[in-house]
Amino acid sequence: MGSPRAGLGRVLHDLGSTLVDLVCGDPGPARRLGGVVIHDPLDDQELPRQALVLGVGLHTPAEIVARLDALGGHDAAALVVRGPVAVDADIAAAVRRSGVVLLGLARGASWTQLAAMLRSLIAEGEVGEAGPETLGGLPSGDLFALANAIAALLDAPVTIEDRGSRVLAFSGRQEQADPSRVETILGRQVPARFAQILAERGVFQQLYRSDRPVFVDAMPSEEPGALPLPRMAVAVRAGDEILGSIWAAVREPFDEDRARTLCDAAKLVALHLLRSRAGADVQRRLRADLVSTAMEGGPGAAEAVRRLGLTEQSAVVLALALADSHGEDPAQHAQLVTERQQIADALAMHLSAVHPRAAAALLGDVAYAILPVPQQDPAAEERVHRIATDFRGRLGDRLPILVGIGPVAVDGMALSRSRAGADLVLRVLRAGRGRNPVARVGEVHSEGLLLELADLIAERGDTLTGPVARLLAYDRKHNSALVETLNAWLDAFGDVVAASAAVFVHPNTFRYRLRRLAEVGEIDLTDPGARFAAMLQLRLWRG
Repeated sequence: MGSPRAGLGRVLHDLGSTLVDLVCGDPGPARRLGGVVIHDPLDDQELPRQALVLGVGLHTPAEIVARLDALGGHDAAALVVRGPVAVDADIAAAVRRSGVVLLGLARGASWTQLAAMLRSLIAEGEVGEAGPETLGGLPSGDLFALANAIAALLDAPVTIEDRGSRVLAFSGRQEQADPSRVETILGRQVPARFAQILAERGVFQQLYRSDRPVFVDAMPSEEPGALPLPRMAVAVRAGDEILGSIWAAVREPFDEDRARTLCDAAKLVALHLLRSRAGADVQRRLRADLVSTAMEGGPGAAEAVRRLGLTEQSAVVLALALADSHGEDPAQHAQLVTERQQIADALAMHLSAVHPRAAAALLGDVAYAILPVPQQDPAAEERVHRIATDFRGRLGDRLPILVGIGPVAVDGMALSRSRAGADLVLRVLRAGRGRNPVARVGEVHSEGLLLELADLIAERGDTLTGPVARLLAYDRKHNSALVETLNAWLDAFGDVVAASAAVFVHPNTFRYRLRRLAEVGEIDLTDPGARFAAMLQLRLWRG
């Protein structure tokens, strides 16, 4: 169920003309949004009800009309296309026919930024059933509503920013500010040249040392990073910790009453930021518990599957881990924990664009994801493989990851089998036995069997016996290479020339070693069963 703040009208009110414009259609006060989906013309996407679709790449009126008609059949709420949009009779008719509202994205605004901002404004598949809490009469963590309330009290457009000058929320009426403010909102970040000037002038130092609002003079228009209008800013604190700041575009310094209002607003913003941070941690832990329970099976799996929205839904489990973090250095533990959580969060965002019910969570040092797939789709694993490969490519070389893909679970109750497959694949990849960093069970089947057999041998406490054991003992005592010779010969299917080249000895020398190892190991190399047993023991020994 969507939260009360998930209305399309609310999104338009908060983002205003700075980012999106209402081009055509009636948003309606009760029109609730079910999620944000990025349009992909090459993929038949599964849309949630009342989806807000980002029409990346849609330009011509014919493309827009076709997409509106298609979305009307999926009960979508709105379509966003790059502005400016010229509404002709065909587009207007398509909006009326489909019931889908058409919005325009402002020039200079990033689709990625818009998607992130929209997801911060709407409730998309939230876990848990408790109603929203309030702080200061506003929904807890709703920074956009808080920014609008502060702007109304101060009679000035404001932004709420974090310690890194990233915009967390902004009020309406930004068109009354200046180009610098608009650029800041479009980029969701104070421009670097502007931040540098503020730092050089000691503004940040003054801001973070004082518990009173700071007045920032206007900058000359010819100066890079010009600030035509002055600013009033105040730090947002929680004890000694600086959480961020509030910036109001003004024409003159505040009087004492408005300055006191800004200080009071900073305290309320601090409460919202702390509650939002705590709530995110709780939600993350709850989501991790649900994902873990659903994948493990057992008595609680059915309820976990229901709360994740995966009942009677085919799905595939993915297991991701950093390629170089197995057996980690304790000194790098904190950094690795952060990187693992970043991977899990990035995976959750990436998969949410593929399917609104996809779930991801960090369990230990592995990030797991449950990705729903179409029922009885023979190419489901191949499609998931492409998605995982694309995600790995987006992370680049800075965070090299390994991805194990489990088999398709025909329903939510079979997720444990898919997880077991994903875990096995990931283990093979971590052991360096996979050819590619992203793999499915079928691609590492033999290596996986060997690892499982090695586990069984270790559990039973079996030791190496027979010909291979005798050869190993002989090599250790005489510093010879009979085991290496046998291994090369088996790998070459009995081709002496190829095997001798692999170990860099003359074929005649290799033939002599073969005769010698047959004597020492007491092995009949003409017996297929003896050869298979020796090959299996050698593979397990090398592992």
